[in-house]
Amino acid sequence: MSTLGETRPVRRLLPDPAETTVAEQLAGLDPGAAADGKRPRVLINFVASADGRATIDGRSGPLGGRTDMEMLQRLRTRVDAVMIGAGTMRAERYGRMVSDPALRDYREQCGLAPDPLGVIVSSSLKLPWDAPLFTAGGGSVVILTSCDADPPETATPVEVVRYEGGVDLPGALAWLRGERDIRSVLCEGGPILHGNLHAANVVDELFLTIAPKLAGADERSILSGGLEDPLGLELAWLLEADGELFCRYKVRR
Repeated sequence: MSTLGETRPVRRLLPDPAETTVAEQLAGLDPGAAADGKRPRVLINFVASADGRATIDGRSGPLGGRTDMEMLQRLRTRVDAVMIGAGTMRAERYGRMVSDPALRDYREQCGLAPDPLGVIVSSSLKLPWDAPLFTAGGGSVVILTSCDADPPETATPVEVVRYEGGVDLPGALAWLRGERDIRSVLCEGGPILHGNLHAANVVDELFLTIAPKLAGADERSILSGGLEDPLGLELAWLLEADGELFCRYKVRR
């Protein structure tokens, strides 16, 4: 198995067919450059089965292959922050957002902090505080919540930002832009947070891996609620590796 510091070959099918690598395909991605002064640019990253499911036995990990894992890790090298919901944090038990030192060095070469800011949306603060994200001590975490409770002491620095009556996502993004100078956010789910971001009309791009697997009807899709009407997407590029399809969509407004 390749390490995260290496890069895997992929076929670019659209817009111009060519043999490339994940690293080459993402090298020109600079979402922060398109951010305005009001909020960060928001990217969504999901893997889904061929029957449109986002999990197997409640987790996304079993869906993706090695190329999908590299795509996820390298997308994290192109953004200022990585956002997840509490359910995703409980299911996946995140570790350090960029685990490979070579990729942290690459972030610095690109003018970014070694670690993207971790952003967790949690109404209750019921989080796995023993997960490596909190115990490893690398980077820092902001938790957006409407809960009055205090988090426990953690090795990784944690800041809690509180909201009355539920987390105000547009307000939180504006806070990240103004207070933390966050120009780009990669959201990795889950489906409820994805839906809420769309409901707030703050999603700019969707990176979707379609895995050559069937998950079954009991699993969730990549989006729960949030849309009153169908939302148009524009396909920016399409890649393929080992039967997996990697789509980059831009949200039409």
